[in-house]
Amino acid sequence: MANTIELAQTGKRDHLKALEKKYQEKWTQENLFEVNAPSQEELVGLSVAEIREKYPKWFGTFPFPYMNGSLHLGHAFTISKIEFAAGYQRLLGKRVLFPHGFHVTGMPIKAKTVEEKPSEAVAAPAVVGKATKGKIAAKSTGHTYQFQIMESIGVPRSEIKKFADPYYWLTYFPPICKEDNNSFGSRIDWRRSFMTTDANPFFDAFVRWQINKLHDLGKIRFGERYTIYSPKDGQPCMDHDRQDGEGHGPQEYTAVKMEVVEWSEAAKAEIEGKVGGRKVFLVAATLRPETMYGQTNCFVGTAIKYGVFAINQTEAYVCTYRAARNMAFQGISTPRGNIDQLLELDGIKIVGTKIKAPFAINPEVYVLPMDNVLSTKGTGVVTSVPSDSPDDYQTLVDLRKKPEFYKIDPKWASIDPVPVITTPTYGDLTAPTLVKQLKIQSQKDTKQLAEAKEIAYKEGFYSGTMLVGEFKGESVQDAKPKVRASMIESGVALAYAEPEGLVISRSADECVVALMDQWYLDYGEPSWRAQAERLVAKMDTYGSETRNAFEATLGWLNKWACARTYGLGSKLPWDPQFLVESLSDSTIYMSYYTVAHLLHGGDITGSKLGPLAVTPHQMTDEVWEYIFCNGPWPEPAPLPREKADKLRHEFNYFYPLDIRSSGKDLVPNHLTFAVYNHAAIFSEDKWPLSMRTNGHLMLNGKKMSKSTGNSLTLRESIEKFGADATRLSLADAGDGVEDANFDEKTANANILRVHTLLSWCEEMIKDQATLRQGPRNSYHDRVFEEEINDLINITKGHYEATSYKDALKFGFYELQTARDWYREVTADIGMHGELVQYWIRIAALLASPIAPHFAEHIWSTILQEPKSIQLARWPEPPRPIDKSVIETGVYMRGTLKMIRDAEVTLMKKINKGKKGKGGEDASFDPKKPRSVRIYVATTFPEWQNICVQTVKDSYVEKAEKVDDVKVREILIEKGLIKDKRVMPFIQAFKKRMAEFGAQTAFRRTLPFSETEILSEFLPYLKKSLGLVDAEVLSVEEARTHEGEPGFTRSIMDSSEPGSPAFEYRNV
Repeated sequence: MANTIELAQTGKRDHLKALEKKYQEKWTQENLFEVNAPSQEELVGLSVAEIREKYPKWFGTFPFPYMNGSLHLGHAFTISKIEFAAGYQRLLGKRVLFPHGFHVTGMPIKAKTVEEKPSEAVAAPAVVGKATKGKIAAKSTGHTYQFQIMESIGVPRSEIKKFADPYYWLTYFPPICKEDNNSFGSRIDWRRSFMTTDANPFFDAFVRWQINKLHDLGKIRFGERYTIYSPKDGQPCMDHDRQDGEGHGPQEYTAVKMEVVEWSEAAKAEIEGKVGGRKVFLVAATLRPETMYGQTNCFVGTAIKYGVFAINQTEAYVCTYRAARNMAFQGISTPRGNIDQLLELDGIKIVGTKIKAPFAINPEVYVLPMDNVLSTKGTGVVTSVPSDSPDDYQTLVDLRKKPEFYKIDPKWASIDPVPVITTPTYGDLTAPTLVKQLKIQSQKDTKQLAEAKEIAYKEGFYSGTMLVGEFKGESVQDAKPKVRASMIESGVALAYAEPEGLVISRSADECVVALMDQWYLDYGEPSWRAQAERLVAKMDTYGSETRNAFEATLGWLNKWACARTYGLGSKLPWDPQFLVESLSDSTIYMSYYTVAHLLHGGDITGSKLGPLAVTPHQMTDEVWEYIFCNGPWPEPAPLPREKADKLRHEFNYFYPLDIRSSGKDLVPNHLTFAVYNHAAIFSEDKWPLSMRTNGHLMLNGKKMSKSTGNSLTLRESIEKFGADATRLSLADAGDGVEDANFDEKTANANILRVHTLLSWCEEMIKDQATLRQGPRNSYHDRVFEEEINDLINITKGHYEATSYKDALKFGFYELQTARDWYREVTADIGMHGELVQYWIRIAALLASPIAPHFAEHIWSTILQEPKSIQLARWPEPPRPIDKSVIETGVYMRGTLKMIRDAEVTLMKKINKGKKGKGGEDASFDPKKPRSVRIYVATTFPEWQNICVQTVKDSYVEKAEKVDDVKVREILIEKGLIKDKRVMPFIQAFKKRMAEFGAQTAFRRTLPFSETEILSEFLPYLKKSLGLVDAEVLSVEEARTHEGEPGFTRSIMDSSEPGSPAFEYRNV
């Protein structure tokens, strides 16, 4: 059942959609979004700085989407960040380049082979070869088979069978993507679009140059290394090849071989005669080999199914099937990829088995049961070192307390914890100490045990010293790799790895870690990493969270398999049996956008020659090097040099990339790869200037999911709400790295808001003659104009910061609030025609990056401007903003609210029979004619004066900062620290300092005359509150009437500068 809303009325929406279609066609006909570099002749004799000043440009991109389906609203959210920026940058008069490519490299398309009838489900894991047609465990769709998924996204059943050919995907979805973007109003230069892989020979040549250059630079190497691997596909499974588990890499362990000395009775009965004379070892995966000296036993999960697997002719290992499957691809078992399970054993039957404990002080120990053993992590066999593992210690305590309950012989758990490591904080027995401190009572205290485990590991690793063994006296950090190497060299342990978490390939295969010879990018190599870190340090990330994510990724990212044997892609030039994998051909393609329109003849495959009539085979590595890296001109030349110069001219003008915007989940792979590759290939002046990231998009406060019906494609949203309502809601969804929310109710409300606003604008321009004309002699005119101009500047600041939610708040919503106030407060004299027209003009310009169709209609149709708003310029206020005038607007609105609130409070008191504020009888009757006196103070209360002086005494002028510690010390000395009024007042005062400057704030005077402003305000005040009269008195003047009816001392005394007091009376 769908969780999205249904619209009751669609007339207004349909009207807006018709306008949107009209202006989209107009923009396309006028080729408004096609942009070129200035001609070579125009730039002759100009320096780079002079070119940037005379012909400013902006080049923004987002990661091109994978063409295995329609764009969903999450895609649109990421696209919108560049789309809104493109609109804003156009207003600044820049040549704005926003291109859009189509990613088709790799497994996702190749894996989605389609069959119209489901195949038989496979009953058990099996080692298979290349990917074949079959069932797809679709992610979050609620559908089991690919044909169902395709039907759910609107593909006609008659078309589905054609998708069995992976190249059909390449022609089907890109046009849909383009249509959806155009319906969204995207400002894209479609001439520069392209698809990846060798289906596009120009891009194929580009990738060949990139990969060859990296290889020549020593950035691509060949060797044996761990990688996530799909046995079904027969090749590595990198991030974009995955249905689940993106970001998971190999986790390396030390696998400790514990030879069986004597089987338990239950196990002996099962195993006898089935292992072919092989020695049998329980194999435990550990991250702490240095603690193996302290083994007191070994744990298994009683509910876990274990296998006994033949590793070779002489040895068999006891572990889970999952672990054996990983080992099969790491050269541990032979032949490679073969899993020879001799028998299956229940974990409960292994309990009581005596085994050898390599390197342990106690050479032989028993197998015991443990509640918290996982079959999905490690081998399912766990070494027990209760001196340093809180889980092991608590389990041992539980077993000793209740041996009968756990069905064990007490002697199996008789070995006490053995000190192995000493730490300054927890001594020789870290785990028992932590268990006691955290008051852990049993194995079921999983939260506390997890906390204890983290503390124990960090304390041991960073502060621990070895107490026993070959490396006694050495720090744990130094001893750890030495113990591991010694165990492996002695034949009692081996290197083992598995995925950090569950990884499912696009072909629905659970992936393993394989140790294999492969081509890899040497990310993490110290000198290359230093280059990448320098790039990130120079780059704007629009927030510390994104920068921290980059820095963290650079800290751990290392070798990355860049080749595969199966799928779609470009061949590895020097080893054509391999293809370049999907994340490795997509790191510098932004540079390809700068030349694609000159190479392609209007199609995304490059099958038609472009304006330069250059052929793909003419684009040799030497030519690409000449274009992008100022390499020498090749002799003999494959094409005329002037053609290559035109390509280089476009690249040099538009590069570097001004901004790359993406979802935050691409920092650990694509974005950091882009950083590494740009640092390696391009000169420093061509490095990206900025990268921003956003969170995931929720729909109606919940995660988007087809299976729950809480899902919306971009096309569905535009059909449902229209383009501008969708765009406004995407802007309103949020800008940070936290997850954002697209609220359909907001989108629906935006339809009415935009429709109403357009109607009002049309009405105002039509009725211009009826509006007030002539001099702007009302103080409210001045306030309104200053507020408009102030909002222009505020909105610009948010656009510059790519904070579109705030740009929308101030440039759309707050702008309308200012208009609403002006309309109300001038109801008696009418709005001024010139200011109304000015407001309409500014409203269109400020909203145009986010809601371009609405803005275009105002601009072209209502205001009758001859050129599109896409060619307009950002408005610049004619003079500096007078903040004091802005303050008066805030003051008037605040005063009105306070007076209304005061009347409400008075009504409540009257209804409850309470006396007035001064203890007088509440004789005021709000139903009778009434007036109000407003008392204006000219001096502040003494406690406030002390607070201001405190801030002044604590202000460090050189640093332009208040010393908060000193503020606190003075307040304690003055006896005001516990006064609840003080800290809120000081915070508000510091905010005022930031807004108006410290010296202005310290002068402690309002930037306007309250009496004068209230006098201007009184006519509206009387009308809006239904008053017979309203008068303004100074507190001093009012006190001369003290004792007279309607003059209450306590009310007068409550007045402060900027916060007048009010007293109602009947007349």
